[in-house]
Amino acid sequence: MRLVTYTYRGSERAGAVFDDWVVDLRRAGVELLRARGDGTAPVRAAALLPSTVRGLLQLGPDALSLAAEALEHVRASFTREADRFQAEGVLFRLQEVRLRAPVPNPAKIICLGLNYSDHAREAGAPIPEVPELFAKYPNALIGPGEPVVIPRVTDQVDYEAELAVVIGRPGRYIPEAEAYDYVAGYMAFNDISARDFQFRGRQWMPGKVFDGFAPTGPWLVTRDEIPDPHALRISLEVGEERLQDSNTGEMIFKIPQVIAFISQILTLEPGDIIATGTPAGVGFARKPPRFLRPGETVRVLIDRIGTLENPVVREA
Repeated sequence: MRLVTYTYRGSERAGAVFDDWVVDLRRAGVELLRARGDGTAPVRAAALLPSTVRGLLQLGPDALSLAAEALEHVRASFTREADRFQAEGVLFRLQEVRLRAPVPNPAKIICLGLNYSDHAREAGAPIPEVPELFAKYPNALIGPGEPVVIPRVTDQVDYEAELAVVIGRPGRYIPEAEAYDYVAGYMAFNDISARDFQFRGRQWMPGKVFDGFAPTGPWLVTRDEIPDPHALRISLEVGEERLQDSNTGEMIFKIPQVIAFISQILTLEPGDIIATGTPAGVGFARKPPRFLRPGETVRVLIDRIGTLENPVVREA
């Protein structure tokens, strides 16, 4: 499934995308349960299919399975029921809704630095012996199509294409061999950074946590659709210029290692986001440096996930 958080007429809800359509998962669940003869379908769907993606993940595999069945029911009924589904708010054209960050309210956003050897080299940093971690906060999250705003206090706003892992079940001290059992899915992530703020001191955080500095999306692709997350081409474009181009197989610390390491430190929870680092090609390491400019469009492209696109504007 491709899970989304979407807004329609001011209401924010959990959905799933197929072709050029967005399906409201709770309302699709009502349709599915009614088709099965359940006379309490609206009540049961409200209990079993929360209206947020994080809530859906918190209920675990059974909720995701029901969501997948509800999506398939709508797809199978599409030819004869599309008009009714649209009239009753089960189904929307993709261009009718606004996609938000797929998980807009995670408890944690944990990021890796220097997790591709070529990026470590271009940054003049040694290859790390353990994962280099830092945090972002939900204020930084934006979704596809939302603007990356260059703050008035900096002109060194940089891009970083990353694969993000979304956690699907709680865990502490997770063995590497079981790590994928805790993954709900994957999405594209752009670790926007104000390099002057980042490099003023020894802590990276000041350059990483500006409002809107964590575009994510365009959707959360569930784990069953990406059998090997370390075999994905990952690239970044600004306008027509391709500035990063690599493969997730080049990560120094692979996803099971990262999950095992982080879960030694804290409990991972459903909806937590782990951004797995960026390959070479970032702006500050170029000669001359290449930072984002107002009027440009930045895109992160990842195989089997899609394209996360955001315009760049200057803060008013």
